[in-house]
Amino acid sequence: MTAPHVSLPDDPTHLPNLPGLPPADPVLSPVTGWTRAHWEAIADRLLDGLLPYASPGFAQYRLPGPPSHSGPWSDGLEGFARSFLLAAFRIAGSDGRVGPALVERYAAGLAAGTDPRGAERWPPVTDRAQPMVEAASIAIALHESRRWLWDHLDDGVRGQVADWLGGFVGADVNDSNWRLFQVITEEFLASVGAPHSRAEIDAGLARLDDWYRGGGWYTDGDGRKFDYYNAWALHLYPVLWARIAGPRANPDTVARHRTRLREFLAVHQHFFGSDGAPVHQGRSLTYRFATAAPLWAGVLADATPLPPGRTRRLASGALRHFAERGAPDERGLLTLGWYRPFLPVTQRYSGPASPYWASKAFLGLLLPESHPVWTAPEEPAPVDTADVRLALPAPGWLLHTTAADGIVRLVNHGSDRLPPPPATADDSPHYARFAYSSATAPETPKAPGTGPDNHIALLAPDGTPSPRGRIHPLGASGGRAASWHLAREHRVETASVVHGPWEVRVHRLDVPPGTAVREGGWAVADDTAPPVARTGPGHASARRADGLTSAITGLYGWDGTEGTVATALGTNAVGHHSATPVLELGEGARLLVTLVVLSADPDALRPGAGASVAADGTVEVRFPDGTRERVVPRLSDAPESSPGPGPEGTS
Repeated sequence: MTAPHVSLPDDPTHLPNLPGLPPADPVLSPVTGWTRAHWEAIADRLLDGLLPYASPGFAQYRLPGPPSHSGPWSDGLEGFARSFLLAAFRIAGSDGRVGPALVERYAAGLAAGTDPRGAERWPPVTDRAQPMVEAASIAIALHESRRWLWDHLDDGVRGQVADWLGGFVGADVNDSNWRLFQVITEEFLASVGAPHSRAEIDAGLARLDDWYRGGGWYTDGDGRKFDYYNAWALHLYPVLWARIAGPRANPDTVARHRTRLREFLAVHQHFFGSDGAPVHQGRSLTYRFATAAPLWAGVLADATPLPPGRTRRLASGALRHFAERGAPDERGLLTLGWYRPFLPVTQRYSGPASPYWASKAFLGLLLPESHPVWTAPEEPAPVDTADVRLALPAPGWLLHTTAADGIVRLVNHGSDRLPPPPATADDSPHYARFAYSSATAPETPKAPGTGPDNHIALLAPDGTPSPRGRIHPLGASGGRAASWHLAREHRVETASVVHGPWEVRVHRLDVPPGTAVREGGWAVADDTAPPVARTGPGHASARRADGLTSAITGLYGWDGTEGTVATALGTNAVGHHSATPVLELGEGARLLVTLVVLSADPDALRPGAGASVAADGTVEVRFPDGTRERVVPRLSDAPESSPGPGPEGTS
């Protein structure tokens, strides 16, 4: 059965249009109703919403909100650069058929921002400084809008722009996706005959190869840093670099990047729920629908395995999802948050204009109106039609999706975003949880590491939970994945087995007698009312008014445990009221088996699950539908990663 609060309706005309947007087109876009005209309208709304916050010379956009650690001067540049990216796609995508004021205001901003003696001059591009990020956006925008903007600037302004961008040459760059900012910027300088370093461009591209882990996955720098930067940076910038470089680009390098992007998009299509929501995992989530950027990049680079109608369905679904939930807001602004303003999804580098990296999602406007990606009828996304489970060995993840409620769930046994040892094993709720989804967000309380959701913790005598910290992957293949971590210097080894909407976790704990243990399921949240809690022996659940339910059940080792539900206010990006079902055991156990479920399908919440343990430690799991799986002990003997199959239908 379909849960209408999660899935888009079969007839998109049943949903009211947002003010100022074109009517839905249920023939061309039978899933989302949205067309190219909707993308153009949202782009115009975003650009118009910035005008009240522009400096007199249009070189800075000082938006309301707390400043980043770089300060208001840099934040104002960020507002220009990231919105210029959007403006460039809008200008080029319409072949210049936009109001002349849009071109003129960014031309004026370039002149004022790069005037070294001007009142609105930009902070310089210096070692490891935020202007490096913004320089790359400006370089991309200048290239894509070249015919309408760069070619019409006077020589003096062009010289100023080149001088400002030239701060990259010889500079020290963060060893992460920032290397690609240098590649992009210096390639643009090369394209206009300005000083640049071919050696620095080549070194940045070579560094990208160092981070490739297979299956379409890059880590963002050394360590296990897997998140959406794989999508909106590490795959995106090579495509944009090749567009700038043209015949200067090494064809073997371009081909290698295209092959990897194609492989990644075969997986990335599974990260969007049927309502368009991307899985809520990782940092910089305030970029929201930037998750759609690589979908368009694959088309631009002829490097996508997806049919045109599916590409548009996925991208339009993501844009519409946020637009209908307050992003952009009534002022036409993207705020620091997910739907509403919500600062816990931000980082120290996040300033008021940071969300405008979402401009990358509008890359598809560069494709002509006659391109099949705009003219082909929408095709369903994978989550619309079948249940899927997919192992991703490189990041150590499992995906399992269900068509009945349109939810995508990500089981995490590999990404902690930590540099290699001996770096401190910090604990971030956006990386340290066992699972994430397209329908929920992790709890982000003020005290780091205290959220109970999707986490198993050893409890100190005062109740303080242990963090997960560094994740040591033990492999991901088929419908299972495993890892271990240290909790108060004690080893906790966990294997997850997924089937349909269900995940069973087998925990083997090397802990002293008397150690208290707590495990939580998913946190569900709502702005309108607290989720309804239900508890019982070895069981707890929390249900939203629309039916989305999180439940946890102890299958082995939780004897005598009474389930509870932990509630909170203002700690969840999805809604003000949040609730997490929890099991807590006063006496430590060596083996615990837990069933967790997140679903809007009542059938997923039926009883019937169980687990038994053989003398050799093998655990036999019975899912509620009767399916059985065996989980063997000694997971640490398994390889760090093993080949995973393609998407495996389970329906």
